[in-house]
Amino acid sequence: MTGDTLATDTIVATIAALEDARYTAVLAGDIDAFAALAHPDLIYTHSNAVVDTLDSYLDKLRSGFYVYHRIDHPVNRIAIVGDTAVVSGEMHADITAGGVRKQLGNRAQAIWVRQGDQWLLLAYGPTVIPGEPR
Repeated sequence: MTGDTLATDTIVATIAALEDARYTAVLAGDIDAFAALAHPDLIYTHSNAVVDTLDSYLDKLRSGFYVYHRIDHPVNRIAIVGDTAVVSGEMHADITAGGVRKQLGNRAQAIWVRQGDQWLLLAYGPTVIPGEPR
């Protein structure tokens, strides 16, 4: 194994752990933990095409607009290019959004960027899987 391969494998493992941490945070209602993982310029797109900034998403979490009851998030691939990581996978969840209980079935991409020695979530975008709930 070359040094580059080892470094890439380490980054992939780090990003996978950060993905777990961000989903765990929203599921637990730990908004501060989620905020610590997010880039200040976060672009958070929802499966209904609503787009939130970091501040607007945090406000919705704090107010209870979004309440996550269950989340499964299998990862299919993590691509590392320089200081950017793109996570391709799925997000299946049971949530309450705006007082309405929903089940989600999405393909999803998350983009992480490295700033110094820290990786931060810059963007998230789900796409409804045809035939799945949204």
